[in-house]
Amino acid sequence: MTVSFKKLKGLFARRSVKLILVLLLGLLLLLAAFRVFSPKRGQSTYTASDREAKLSALLEKLDGVKSAAVMITEQGGDPASAVVIYEGEDTFLLRIHLAEVAAGALGIEEREIRVYAA
Repeated sequence: MTVSFKKLKGLFARRSVKLILVLLLGLLLLLAAFRVFSPKRGQSTYTASDREAKLSALLEKLDGVKSAAVMITEQGGDPASAVVIYEGEDTFLLRIHLAEVAAGALGIEEREIRVYAA
């Protein structure tokens, strides 16, 4: 038993073995930190309301829009503003159309709508 302990002690006395162990421990810590702190893709705690889902579907019917997501903020039970994020053509005219349709559907002014290309 003491023979194997001496061999193990001799192995750890080598500088290259110590360096490899330190690098492996560092890599292990880095991977653990990445798993803990990295954002979870595809997992969202936000669920679109029925109104937001319907407006998203409506906006996706516009020419040049592949997909759209809408978030509506409410104040006193009424829509106060909205954010539209869409995939598709990134043109000024399309952004104006998206804002006009969203404002009309929600019954709020266009200036309360923010439109962003994804």
